[in-house]
Amino acid sequence: MRTRPLRMLGAVTFVYGIATAYRPGLLARPTGLVDAHGDIARHTATVLRPLAWRDAATGLAMVLAPQGPALVTASAVRIASDVGDAVLFGAALPGRLRRAGAVVSALGWAALTAASLVAAPEEPVRPGD
Repeated sequence: MRTRPLRMLGAVTFVYGIATAYRPGLLARPTGLVDAHGDIARHTATVLRPLAWRDAATGLAMVLAPQGPALVTASAVRIASDVGDAVLFGAALPGRLRRAGAVVSALGWAALTAASLVAAPEEPVRPGD
């Protein structure tokens, strides 16, 4: 398995997760989870932070997992999380356009991770990879 694409996706996911945990507006604003002034309610930020930490943990696992079943599992967790986000946001976000955008984004990340997982030819296992 080629690990570089999965590790790059993991790194991006980790950075996004950390940034969103610190600034929940990175997720709240594009999904419409803000008030008329663009402010985020405290309870909304509280609910979004665990999603951000989940993304950070999943991304870090994709970066650090050894090649083989551990990396496949970390990637599968990422895919399942993105599909879950698509279902959750598709059912709950305000406004058709916001829902559609969130669903397309989440399923796009799931598809990118799945494609990176299954489309790459096998590489020899190297020590420390």
